[in-house]
Amino acid sequence: MRLRTLVLFAAVVFILLPVAAPSATAETNRPNFIIVFADDQGYQDLGCFGSPDIETPNIDRMADEGMRFTSFYSAYTVCSASRASLLTGCYQPRISMPGVLGPNSRVGLHPDEVTLADMLKTKGYATMCVGKWHVGDRPETLPTAQGFDGYFGLPYSNDMARQRGWGNDPNTLDRIWKEKRYDIYNNELYRDEEVVESPVNQITLTDRYTAEAVKFIEANKERPFFLYFAHTMPHVPLFVSDERYNPDPHLAYKLTIEHMDASVGELLDTLQAHGIAENTFIIYTSDNGPWLSKDHHGGSALPLRAGKGTTYEGGMRVPTVMRWPARIKPGQTCDQVAATIDLLPTFAAIVGAELDADRPIDGRDVSALLDDPKAASPHDTAGYYYYKNGVVEAVRRGKWKLHLKKTPELYDLQADIGETDNVAEANPEIVAALRDLAADYDAELKANTRPIWREGAGDR
Repeated sequence: MRLRTLVLFAAVVFILLPVAAPSATAETNRPNFIIVFADDQGYQDLGCFGSPDIETPNIDRMADEGMRFTSFYSAYTVCSASRASLLTGCYQPRISMPGVLGPNSRVGLHPDEVTLADMLKTKGYATMCVGKWHVGDRPETLPTAQGFDGYFGLPYSNDMARQRGWGNDPNTLDRIWKEKRYDIYNNELYRDEEVVESPVNQITLTDRYTAEAVKFIEANKERPFFLYFAHTMPHVPLFVSDERYNPDPHLAYKLTIEHMDASVGELLDTLQAHGIAENTFIIYTSDNGPWLSKDHHGGSALPLRAGKGTTYEGGMRVPTVMRWPARIKPGQTCDQVAATIDLLPTFAAIVGAELDADRPIDGRDVSALLDDPKAASPHDTAGYYYYKNGVVEAVRRGKWKLHLKKTPELYDLQADIGETDNVAEANPEIVAALRDLAADYDAELKANTRPIWREGAGDR
Protein backbone atom coordinates (compact mmCIF):
# COMPACT_ATOMS: atom_id res chain seq x y z
CA MET A 1 0.00 0.00 0.00
CA ARG A 2 2.78 2.36 0.93
CA LEU A 3 4.61 1.53 -2.34
CA ARG A 4 1.48 2.16 -4.37
CA THR A 5 1.04 5.55 -2.70
CA LEU A 6 4.64 6.52 -3.49
CA VAL A 7 4.24 5.53 -7.14
CA LEU A 8 1.01 7.53 -7.41
CA PHE A 9 2.66 10.54 -5.77
CA ALA A 10 5.61 10.36 -8.16
CA ALA A 11 3.26 10.17 -11.16
CA VAL A 12 1.34 13.25 -10.03
CA VAL A 13 4.57 15.22 -9.51
CA PHE A 14 5.79 14.21 -12.98
CA ILE A 15 2.54 15.40 -14.57
CA LEU A 16 2.68 18.74 -12.75
CA LEU A 17 6.30 19.45 -13.61
CA PRO A 18 6.85 21.76 -16.63
CA VAL A 19 8.02 20.03 -19.78
CA ALA A 20 11.73 20.68 -20.22
CA ALA A 21 12.95 22.41 -23.37
CA PRO A 22 14.96 20.24 -25.77
CA SER A 23 18.51 19.89 -24.54
CA ALA A 24 21.52 21.15 -26.49
CA THR A 25 22.43 17.51 -27.06
CA ALA A 26 19.02 16.80 -28.63
CA GLU A 27 19.26 19.88 -30.80
CA THR A 28 22.68 18.98 -32.13
CA ASN A 29 21.26 15.73 -33.51
CA ARG A 30 19.88 17.93 -36.26
CA PRO A 31 22.57 18.73 -38.84
CA ASN A 32 24.26 22.06 -39.14
CA PHE A 33 23.86 23.65 -42.56
CA ILE A 34 26.47 25.70 -44.43
CA ILE A 35 25.95 27.10 -47.93
CA VAL A 36 29.06 28.55 -49.55
CA PHE A 37 27.83 30.59 -52.51
CA ALA A 38 30.35 31.84 -55.07
CA ASP A 39 29.60 34.79 -57.35
CA ASP A 40 29.97 34.23 -61.12
CA GLN A 41 31.97 30.99 -60.86
CA GLY A 42 31.87 28.86 -63.99
CA TYR A 43 30.99 25.18 -64.28
CA GLN A 44 34.58 24.16 -65.03
CA ASP A 45 36.23 26.33 -62.38
CA LEU A 46 37.02 23.65 -59.79
CA GLY A 47 39.61 20.92 -59.91
CA CYS A 48 36.91 18.29 -59.40
CA PHE A 49 34.95 19.74 -62.35
CA GLY A 50 37.87 19.58 -64.73
CA SER A 51 39.68 22.91 -64.48
CA PRO A 52 43.01 22.61 -66.29
CA ASP A 53 44.82 25.14 -64.11
CA ILE A 54 42.81 26.11 -61.00
CA GLU A 55 43.80 24.09 -57.92
CA THR A 56 41.03 23.58 -55.36
CA PRO A 57 42.21 20.83 -53.00
CA ASN A 58 39.72 21.64 -50.23
CA ILE A 59 36.60 21.65 -52.42
CA ASP A 60 37.99 18.57 -54.19
CA ARG A 61 38.25 16.99 -50.74
CA MET A 62 34.58 17.79 -50.18
CA ALA A 63 33.83 15.94 -53.42
CA ASP A 64 35.98 12.97 -52.39
CA GLU A 65 34.17 12.80 -49.06
CA GLY A 66 30.73 13.63 -50.45
CA MET A 67 28.91 14.08 -53.74
CA ARG A 68 29.36 16.12 -56.93
CA PHE A 69 26.14 17.34 -58.54
CA THR A 70 26.71 17.71 -62.27
CA SER A 71 23.20 18.84 -63.29
CA PHE A 72 22.66 21.41 -60.54
CA TYR A 73 21.18 24.78 -61.43
CA SER A 74 21.07 28.29 -60.12
CA ALA A 75 17.57 29.67 -60.50
CA TYR A 76 18.48 32.73 -62.52
CA THR A 77 21.16 34.05 -64.83
CA VAL A 78 22.40 36.96 -62.69
CA CYS A 79 22.87 38.03 -59.09
CA SER A 80 19.83 39.34 -57.22
CA ALA A 81 17.12 37.07 -58.57
CA SER A 82 19.40 34.06 -58.20
CA ARG A 83 19.98 34.84 -54.51
CA ALA A 84 16.35 35.58 -53.78
CA SER A 85 15.42 32.25 -55.35
CA LEU A 86 17.92 30.33 -53.22
CA LEU A 87 16.61 31.99 -50.07
CA THR A 88 12.90 31.42 -50.83
CA GLY A 89 12.74 28.31 -53.03
CA CYS A 90 10.94 30.32 -55.74
CA TYR A 91 11.51 31.18 -59.37
CA GLN A 92 12.11 34.88 -60.00
CA PRO A 93 8.62 35.95 -61.18
CA ARG A 94 6.83 34.33 -58.24
CA ILE A 95 8.49 36.77 -55.82
CA SER A 96 8.66 39.67 -58.32
CA MET A 97 12.42 40.09 -57.94
CA PRO A 98 14.33 42.03 -60.64
CA GLY A 99 17.44 40.41 -62.07
CA VAL A 100 19.89 42.85 -60.47
CA LEU A 101 19.37 45.49 -57.79
CA GLY A 102 21.61 48.54 -57.51
CA PRO A 103 22.75 50.22 -54.30
CA ASN A 104 20.18 52.97 -54.74
CA SER A 105 17.29 50.61 -55.38
CA ARG A 106 14.08 51.25 -53.48
CA VAL A 107 12.88 47.66 -53.73
CA GLY A 108 13.98 44.35 -52.22
CA LEU A 109 12.97 40.89 -51.09
CA HIS A 110 9.80 41.27 -49.07
CA PRO A 111 10.32 40.45 -45.36
CA ASP A 112 7.03 38.51 -45.45
CA GLU A 113 8.76 35.89 -47.61
CA VAL A 114 9.84 32.77 -45.71
CA THR A 115 13.58 32.35 -46.18
CA LEU A 116 15.80 29.41 -45.38
CA ALA A 117 16.82 31.26 -42.23
CA ASP A 118 13.20 31.93 -41.21
CA MET A 119 12.33 28.26 -41.65
CA LEU A 120 15.33 26.95 -39.72
CA LYS A 121 14.79 29.37 -36.85
CA THR A 122 11.46 27.66 -36.19
CA LYS A 123 13.55 24.58 -35.37
CA GLY A 124 15.90 26.34 -32.99
CA TYR A 125 18.75 27.12 -35.39
CA ALA A 126 21.22 29.95 -34.95
CA THR A 127 21.51 31.79 -38.27
CA MET A 128 24.20 33.98 -39.84
CA CYS A 129 24.73 35.64 -43.22
CA VAL A 130 28.30 36.45 -44.23
CA GLY A 131 29.17 38.12 -47.53
CA LYS A 132 27.22 39.45 -50.47
CA TRP A 133 23.48 39.88 -49.86
CA HIS A 134 22.14 41.77 -52.92
CA VAL A 135 18.39 41.41 -52.44
CA GLY A 136 17.86 44.81 -50.85
CA ASP A 137 19.94 47.27 -48.83
CA ARG A 138 17.23 49.08 -46.87
CA PRO A 139 16.85 48.07 -43.19
CA GLU A 140 13.56 46.32 -44.01
CA THR A 141 15.28 44.05 -46.53
CA LEU A 142 18.71 43.36 -44.99
CA PRO A 143 19.50 39.85 -43.64
CA THR A 144 18.50 40.76 -40.09
CA ALA A 145 14.96 41.37 -41.37
CA GLN A 146 14.97 38.05 -43.24
CA GLY A 147 15.57 35.52 -40.47
CA PHE A 148 19.29 35.96 -39.85
CA ASP A 149 20.54 36.65 -36.34
CA GLY A 150 23.54 38.52 -37.71
CA TYR A 151 25.11 39.87 -40.88
CA PHE A 152 28.61 40.86 -42.00
CA GLY A 153 29.16 41.76 -45.63
CA LEU A 154 28.40 43.89 -48.67
CA PRO A 155 24.73 44.49 -49.49
CA TYR A 156 25.38 44.47 -53.26
CA SER A 157 28.05 43.61 -55.83
CA ASN A 158 31.62 44.82 -55.34
CA ASP A 159 31.56 46.79 -58.61
CA MET A 160 28.62 48.84 -57.38
CA ALA A 161 28.71 51.98 -55.28
CA ARG A 162 26.56 54.89 -54.30
CA GLN A 163 29.12 56.96 -56.20
CA ARG A 164 30.18 56.04 -59.74
CA GLY A 165 33.30 53.91 -60.06
CA TRP A 166 35.77 53.34 -62.87
CA GLY A 167 33.82 50.80 -64.89
CA ASN A 168 34.88 47.17 -65.32
CA ASP A 169 35.99 46.47 -68.87
CA PRO A 170 38.96 44.04 -69.07
CA ASN A 171 41.56 46.82 -69.51
CA THR A 172 40.29 48.65 -66.45
CA LEU A 173 40.18 45.41 -64.51
CA ASP A 174 43.85 44.80 -65.40
CA ARG A 175 44.65 48.25 -64.00
CA ILE A 176 42.71 47.59 -60.80
CA TRP A 177 44.50 44.28 -60.28
CA LYS A 178 47.95 45.77 -60.88
CA GLU A 179 47.39 48.79 -58.64
CA LYS A 180 45.58 46.79 -55.91
CA ARG A 181 43.28 49.74 -55.44
CA TYR A 182 40.46 48.83 -53.10
CA ASP A 183 38.91 52.31 -52.90
CA ILE A 184 37.88 52.51 -56.55
CA TYR A 185 34.34 51.52 -55.69
CA ASN A 186 32.84 53.21 -52.67
CA ASN A 187 31.28 50.04 -51.30
CA GLU A 188 29.88 49.85 -47.80
CA LEU A 189 30.65 46.98 -45.43
CA TYR A 190 27.83 46.23 -43.01
CA ARG A 191 27.62 44.61 -39.62
CA ASP A 192 23.96 43.90 -39.07
CA GLU A 193 22.26 47.19 -40.09
CA GLU A 194 25.25 49.50 -39.62
CA VAL A 195 27.96 50.57 -42.07
CA VAL A 196 31.32 49.78 -40.46
CA GLU A 197 33.68 50.53 -43.37
CA SER A 198 33.47 52.66 -46.51
CA PRO A 199 35.20 52.26 -48.87
CA VAL A 200 35.71 48.60 -48.08
CA ASN A 201 39.20 47.11 -48.29
CA GLN A 202 38.55 44.32 -50.76
CA ILE A 203 42.08 42.96 -50.48
CA THR A 204 41.28 41.65 -47.00
CA LEU A 205 37.60 40.93 -47.59
CA THR A 206 37.71 37.17 -48.23
CA ASP A 207 39.86 36.63 -45.13
CA ARG A 208 37.58 38.77 -42.98
CA TYR A 209 34.52 36.92 -44.24
CA THR A 210 36.19 33.64 -43.34
CA ALA A 211 37.11 34.87 -39.86
CA GLU A 212 33.49 35.89 -39.25
CA ALA A 213 32.26 32.50 -40.45
CA VAL A 214 34.71 30.65 -38.19
CA LYS A 215 33.71 32.86 -35.26
CA PHE A 216 30.04 32.04 -35.81
CA ILE A 217 30.70 28.30 -36.03
CA GLU A 218 32.73 28.33 -32.82
CA ALA A 219 30.11 30.38 -30.97
CA ASN A 220 27.33 27.94 -31.96
CA LYS A 221 29.09 24.58 -31.92
CA GLU A 222 26.82 23.33 -29.12
CA ARG A 223 23.58 23.99 -31.01
CA PRO A 224 22.36 23.55 -34.59
CA PHE A 225 23.29 26.42 -36.88
CA PHE A 226 22.82 27.69 -40.42
CA LEU A 227 25.61 29.69 -42.08
CA TYR A 228 24.92 31.35 -45.43
CA PHE A 229 28.39 32.34 -46.65
CA ALA A 230 28.03 34.23 -49.93
CA HIS A 231 31.45 35.21 -51.26
CA THR A 232 31.86 38.55 -52.98
CA MET A 233 34.33 36.87 -55.35
CA PRO A 234 34.97 35.96 -58.14
CA HIS A 235 32.71 38.82 -59.24
CA VAL A 236 34.89 41.57 -60.71
CA PRO A 237 36.94 43.46 -59.70
CA LEU A 238 39.05 40.59 -58.37
CA PHE A 239 41.15 40.86 -55.23
CA VAL A 240 43.17 38.46 -53.09
CA SER A 241 45.15 38.89 -49.90
CA ASP A 242 48.67 40.26 -50.18
CA GLU A 243 50.35 36.91 -49.53
CA ARG A 244 48.48 35.36 -52.48
CA TYR A 245 48.99 38.23 -54.89
CA ASN A 246 50.77 38.06 -58.25
CA PRO A 247 50.80 41.22 -60.42
CA ASP A 248 49.98 39.30 -63.62
CA PRO A 249 46.26 40.02 -64.26
CA HIS A 250 45.99 36.81 -66.29
CA LEU A 251 46.39 34.96 -62.97
CA ALA A 252 43.76 37.00 -61.16
CA TYR A 253 40.84 34.61 -61.61
CA LYS A 254 42.86 31.50 -60.77
CA LEU A 255 44.29 33.10 -57.61
CA THR A 256 40.85 34.33 -56.53
CA ILE A 257 39.24 30.89 -56.77
CA GLU A 258 42.20 29.32 -54.97
CA HIS A 259 41.82 31.92 -52.21
CA MET A 260 38.16 30.95 -51.83
CA ASP A 261 39.17 27.28 -51.74
CA ALA A 262 41.53 28.06 -48.85
CA SER A 263 38.55 29.68 -47.09
CA VAL A 264 36.59 26.44 -47.48
CA GLY A 265 39.57 24.61 -45.99
CA GLU A 266 39.39 26.82 -42.90
CA LEU A 267 35.69 26.01 -42.50
CA LEU A 268 36.35 22.27 -42.80
CA ASP A 269 39.23 22.45 -40.32
CA THR A 270 37.07 24.37 -37.84
CA LEU A 271 34.28 21.82 -38.06
CA GLN A 272 36.78 19.01 -37.54
CA ALA A 273 38.50 20.72 -34.61
CA HIS A 274 35.21 21.05 -32.75
CA GLY A 275 33.97 17.55 -33.52
CA ILE A 276 30.97 18.67 -35.58
CA ALA A 277 32.15 17.83 -39.11
CA GLU A 278 30.28 14.50 -39.18
CA ASN A 279 26.86 16.10 -38.82
CA THR A 280 27.39 19.28 -40.81
CA PHE A 281 25.83 19.47 -44.27
CA ILE A 282 28.00 21.83 -46.33
CA ILE A 283 27.25 22.84 -49.91
CA TYR A 284 29.52 24.70 -52.33
CA THR A 285 27.89 26.19 -55.43
CA SER A 286 27.60 29.39 -57.49
CA ASP A 287 24.91 32.00 -58.14
CA ASN A 288 25.18 31.75 -61.95
CA GLY A 289 27.67 31.04 -64.69
CA PRO A 290 30.87 32.95 -65.53
CA TRP A 291 30.99 36.53 -66.79
CA LEU A 292 32.61 35.68 -70.10
CA SER A 293 32.85 39.27 -71.36
CA LYS A 294 35.43 39.94 -68.65
CA ASP A 295 37.93 37.84 -70.57
CA HIS A 296 40.69 36.53 -68.26
CA HIS A 297 38.94 38.10 -65.27
CA GLY A 298 36.03 35.70 -65.83
CA GLY A 299 35.81 31.93 -65.61
CA SER A 300 34.93 29.03 -67.86
CA ALA A 301 31.66 27.14 -68.29
CA LEU A 302 33.12 24.47 -70.54
CA PRO A 303 31.86 22.09 -71.82
CA LEU A 304 28.62 24.08 -71.51
CA ARG A 305 27.36 26.74 -73.90
CA ALA A 306 27.55 30.47 -73.09
CA GLY A 307 27.68 31.98 -69.59
CA LYS A 308 26.21 34.51 -67.19
CA GLY A 309 23.12 36.35 -68.39
CA THR A 310 21.87 33.52 -70.62
CA THR A 311 19.52 30.60 -70.18
CA TYR A 312 21.87 28.27 -72.00
CA GLU A 313 23.47 25.73 -69.70
CA GLY A 314 26.58 27.82 -69.12
CA GLY A 315 24.48 30.57 -67.62
CA MET A 316 22.67 28.49 -65.02
CA ARG A 317 24.23 25.05 -64.58
CA VAL A 318 26.80 25.53 -61.83
CA PRO A 319 29.52 23.44 -60.15
CA THR A 320 28.12 21.95 -56.95
CA VAL A 321 29.60 19.79 -54.22
CA MET A 322 27.79 18.53 -51.10
CA ARG A 323 29.37 16.92 -48.04
CA TRP A 324 27.56 15.46 -45.03
CA PRO A 325 29.49 12.49 -43.65
CA ALA A 326 26.62 11.36 -41.44
CA ARG A 327 24.43 10.77 -44.49
CA ILE A 328 26.18 11.22 -47.85
CA LYS A 329 28.49 8.38 -48.79
CA PRO A 330 31.90 9.49 -50.10
CA GLY A 331 33.06 9.74 -53.68
CA GLN A 332 29.67 9.90 -55.44
CA THR A 333 28.41 11.80 -58.47
CA CYS A 334 24.78 12.73 -59.08
CA ASP A 335 23.67 13.77 -62.57
CA GLN A 336 20.01 14.14 -61.67
CA VAL A 337 18.43 17.59 -61.96
CA ALA A 338 18.50 19.61 -58.74
CA ALA A 339 18.71 23.32 -58.03
CA THR A 340 19.16 26.07 -55.48
CA ILE A 341 15.35 26.41 -55.26
CA ASP A 342 15.32 22.87 -53.88
CA LEU A 343 17.44 23.69 -50.84
CA LEU A 344 14.63 25.20 -48.77
CA PRO A 345 12.18 22.26 -49.10
CA THR A 346 15.06 19.77 -48.77
CA PHE A 347 16.35 21.36 -45.56
CA ALA A 348 12.76 21.52 -44.29
CA ALA A 349 12.33 17.80 -44.90
CA ILE A 350 15.60 17.03 -43.12
CA VAL A 351 14.66 18.97 -39.96
CA GLY A 352 10.94 18.14 -40.03
CA ALA A 353 9.69 21.68 -40.64
CA GLU A 354 6.28 22.14 -42.24
CA LEU A 355 5.97 24.60 -45.11
CA ASP A 356 2.90 26.78 -45.55
CA ALA A 357 0.73 25.21 -48.25
CA ASP A 358 -0.90 28.61 -48.84
CA ARG A 359 2.46 30.09 -49.87
CA PRO A 360 3.48 28.12 -52.98
CA ILE A 361 7.14 27.65 -53.84
CA ASP A 362 8.80 26.06 -56.85
CA GLY A 363 11.54 23.99 -55.22
CA ARG A 364 11.19 20.27 -54.53
CA ASP A 365 12.52 18.02 -51.78
CA VAL A 366 15.55 16.28 -53.34
CA SER A 367 16.81 14.68 -50.13
CA ALA A 368 16.45 11.22 -51.72
CA LEU A 369 19.39 12.09 -53.97
CA LEU A 370 21.62 12.40 -50.89
CA ASP A 371 21.10 8.70 -50.23
CA ASP A 372 20.97 7.50 -53.83
CA PRO A 373 22.41 9.69 -56.60
CA LYS A 374 20.45 7.67 -59.16
CA ALA A 375 17.09 8.23 -57.48
CA ALA A 376 14.46 9.98 -59.57
CA SER A 377 14.51 13.75 -59.48
CA PRO A 378 11.16 15.46 -58.84
CA HIS A 379 12.00 17.66 -61.83
CA ASP A 380 11.77 14.60 -64.08
CA THR A 381 8.02 14.98 -63.73
CA ALA A 382 7.52 18.61 -62.77
CA GLY A 383 10.15 19.99 -65.14
CA TYR A 384 12.80 22.60 -64.50
CA TYR A 385 12.24 26.14 -65.81
CA TYR A 386 14.74 28.74 -66.97
CA TYR A 387 13.29 32.20 -66.28
CA LYS A 388 14.68 35.55 -67.37
CA ASN A 389 13.00 38.93 -66.90
CA GLY A 390 9.78 37.22 -65.87
CA VAL A 391 9.62 35.09 -69.01
CA VAL A 392 10.15 31.32 -69.13
CA GLU A 393 12.78 31.05 -71.86
CA ALA A 394 13.45 27.30 -71.61
CA VAL A 395 12.28 24.13 -69.91
CA ARG A 396 14.05 20.87 -69.10
CA ARG A 397 12.46 17.50 -68.34
CA GLY A 398 14.70 14.48 -68.18
CA LYS A 399 17.34 14.67 -70.87
CA TRP A 400 15.38 17.09 -73.06
CA LYS A 401 15.72 20.87 -72.97
CA LEU A 402 13.58 23.15 -75.10
CA HIS A 403 14.40 26.83 -75.71
CA LEU A 404 11.05 28.50 -76.27
CA LYS A 405 12.06 30.67 -79.19
CA LYS A 406 10.09 31.55 -82.31
CA THR A 407 12.22 28.91 -83.97
CA PRO A 408 12.44 26.36 -81.14
CA GLU A 409 15.72 24.81 -80.08
CA LEU A 410 15.58 21.29 -78.65
CA TYR A 411 18.64 19.61 -77.17
CA ASP A 412 19.31 16.15 -75.83
CA LEU A 413 21.51 17.09 -72.87
CA GLN A 414 22.68 13.54 -72.28
CA ALA A 415 24.16 13.33 -75.77
CA ASP A 416 24.82 17.05 -76.30
CA ILE A 417 25.71 18.85 -73.07
CA GLY A 418 27.05 21.80 -75.08
CA GLU A 419 23.69 22.51 -76.80
CA THR A 420 25.17 22.43 -80.30
CA ASP A 421 22.79 20.11 -82.19
CA ASN A 422 19.23 21.42 -82.45
CA VAL A 423 16.98 18.36 -82.94
CA ALA A 424 13.62 20.18 -82.79
CA GLU A 425 12.60 19.37 -86.37
CA ALA A 426 13.15 15.66 -85.83
CA ASN A 427 11.14 15.59 -82.57
CA PRO A 428 7.98 17.71 -83.01
CA GLU A 429 6.03 15.72 -80.39
CA ILE A 430 8.65 16.43 -77.72
CA VAL A 431 8.69 20.11 -78.67
CA ALA A 432 4.90 20.27 -78.36
CA ALA A 433 4.85 18.44 -75.02
CA LEU A 434 7.54 20.63 -73.46
CA ARG A 435 5.93 23.79 -74.82
CA ASP A 436 2.62 22.81 -73.20
CA LEU A 437 4.38 21.87 -69.95
CA ALA A 438 6.06 25.28 -69.77
CA ALA A 439 2.85 27.14 -70.61
CA ASP A 440 0.87 25.34 -67.91
CA TYR A 441 3.54 25.88 -65.25
CA ASP A 442 4.00 29.53 -66.18
CA ALA A 443 0.24 30.14 -65.99
CA GLU A 444 0.06 28.67 -62.48
CA LEU A 445 3.08 30.66 -61.34
CA LYS A 446 1.80 33.95 -62.76
CA ALA A 447 -1.55 33.37 -61.05
CA ASN A 448 0.21 33.10 -57.70
CA THR A 449 2.87 35.81 -57.75
CA ARG A 450 3.73 37.82 -54.66
CA PRO A 451 4.82 41.47 -54.62
CA ILE A 452 8.31 42.74 -53.93
CA TRP A 453 8.93 45.11 -51.01
CA ARG A 454 8.83 48.77 -52.08
CA GLU A 455 10.07 51.66 -50.02
CA GLY A 456 7.15 53.74 -48.78
CA ALA A 457 4.54 51.22 -49.89
CA GLY A 458 3.71 50.08 -46.35
CA ASP A 459 2.51 46.58 -45.56
CA ARG A 460 0.91 44.31 -48.13
